[in-house]
Amino acid sequence: MRIGILQCGQSPSQLKDEMGDYPDMFIRLLGGRGFEFRTWLVEEMQFPDDVHDADGWLLTGSRHGAYDDLAFIPPLEDFIRGAYAAPVPMVGICFGHQLIAQALGGQVIAHPQGWAVGTTDYDFEGEKVTLNAWHRDQVAAPPDDARVIARNEFCENAALIYGDRALTVQAHPEFSDDFLQRLIATRGKGVVPQDLLDDAVARLGTPKDSAAIADRIEKFFRQPRSIAKGAA
Repeated sequence: MRIGILQCGQSPSQLKDEMGDYPDMFIRLLGGRGFEFRTWLVEEMQFPDDVHDADGWLLTGSRHGAYDDLAFIPPLEDFIRGAYAAPVPMVGICFGHQLIAQALGGQVIAHPQGWAVGTTDYDFEGEKVTLNAWHRDQVAAPPDDARVIARNEFCENAALIYGDRALTVQAHPEFSDDFLQRLIATRGKGVVPQDLLDDAVARLGTPKDSAAIADRIEKFFRQPRSIAKGAA
């Protein structure tokens, strides 16, 4: 199965050589599951020619806001709507979660209570799932087609499912603790309140359920569905 990674942002330059960029993290997360991957750096206006250039799409995180006035966001929203209508399944993580919601009629805001950073627990339909988080923005109002499948007290719309067409998650199953620690040092200081960064550092090493989210993503992509031409 061909998975197209729509790269919406980039890892800090200081970390790329050692820890890789966002697509590398997703390839590691979903490795060994029989997927083939190709990346388009949509942040720099590199777009697929057609929604059927892959059998499924994965939208990454980004330092940008879904509501920012940036050149790549309107065409990416158009692409999302086209894939949704085709239908070609999509998975969105963090910014990808937010932009899919916004493109399909939801609302994304900067949360008035601030940031979620580091080890975070979520209720996934009655199951406790622990993941690394890094966000201030979140989905305030999901689209009509979306159903909430994960939440916590800070983030009411922490994961959404759109039938068999899209699965989106606010947290970062692809972020290891090592990467999070380096992200705190390179991108967090002066942006995220220091007490939140200190707390996130203190909770490094807490076991994460990233593999469980990888299982959900694989199951979602592979579930039987009627996909238009171009599917394998």
